[in-house]
Amino acid sequence: MPFSAQPPASGEPYALSASLDNARHLSGLLRAVHFQDHATCLATASGLRVTVEDAKCIQANAFIQAEIFQEFSVQEESVMFRISLSVLLDCLTIFGTSSLPGTSTALRMCYRGYGYPLMLFLEEGGVVTVCKINTQEPDELLDFDFCSSKVVNKIILQSEGLREAFAELDMTSEVLQITMSPDKPYFRLSTFGNAGSAYLDYPRDSDLMEAFHCTQTQTNRYKISLLKPSTKALALSCKVSIRTDAQGFLSLQYMIRNEDGQICFVEYYCCPDENITEAEL
Repeated sequence: MPFSAQPPASGEPYALSASLDNARHLSGLLRAVHFQDHATCLATASGLRVTVEDAKCIQANAFIQAEIFQEFSVQEESVMFRISLSVLLDCLTIFGTSSLPGTSTALRMCYRGYGYPLMLFLEEGGVVTVCKINTQEPDELLDFDFCSSKVVNKIILQSEGLREAFAELDMTSEVLQITMSPDKPYFRLSTFGNAGSAYLDYPRDSDLMEAFHCTQTQTNRYKISLLKPSTKALALSCKVSIRTDAQGFLSLQYMIRNEDGQICFVEYYCCPDENITEAEL
C-alpha cells in the first residue's frame, strides 16, 4: 500500500482508518445500495456496514468485512456517521470507473470522529488525490428485527434464476407476489401487469435451487418500486438468500464475489404491501 498512516496533528489516533489496494471493491458494493443520496456508515471491529433507507419501508445494507481491507482499524467499540453516498461514490471513482489492465486505484480512508470529515486518499499511477467529505449526525435506523429464529421460510437460489424472473415477468405490475410453501408450487413469483397475470414456478429440486427450508405456506405481495433498487445487487451477485418471517417481512441477501474472489454481502429488507387483503390473494 503506498500510503502510510499519518496521525492527526494532535497526536490522537483516527477513530477509523482503513486501506484498500483496489477502491473498485468498495465502490462496486456501494453502487449496489445507491438508491438514495445519503447513507449511514457503521464501523466495528468486524468491518464496515453502509445502510440506505427509503420511506421507512425498505432498507439496504452493504457489509464489507474487515478482512477485505489490507488495513482496518477502529479505535472505539463502534463508529457511526451519516454521509452523502453520491459524493462518496464520485470521490472513489475520481480516476474513472474502469482502470487500465494492471492498474488500480489505491484507497486510504480516515475519520477522526464526531464532527470531522471523512478523508479519502486515492492514488493511481503515482498521482494522489485527497478528498474531504462532510459527515452528519446519523439518523435512527429502522429495526426490522429480522433474526434467524424468526425466519419462517428460507430459499437459497442461484442469482441467474432471479435475474431471469425479473426479465420475464411483467414489471408494469405494481406488486410482486411471492409464494413460498413446503408443498407445490414451492416457490412462485407472480405479477399482475398491463399484459395480464404471469407467474414463474421453481420446483424444490430445480438446478437453480441450492437450499430449500420452508415450514409453512406464505403468500405476500411487495411493491415492485421498492424491490427494483435491489436489482443492482442482483446483477453483481452469484447467490441470493430469500427469507420471510411470520409477518411477511422479506429479506434478500445477495452474495457478491469481487475480482479477488473475496465474498461480501448486500442485504435488502422490505415490508409487505399492507394494502393487499387476504381476500385478494
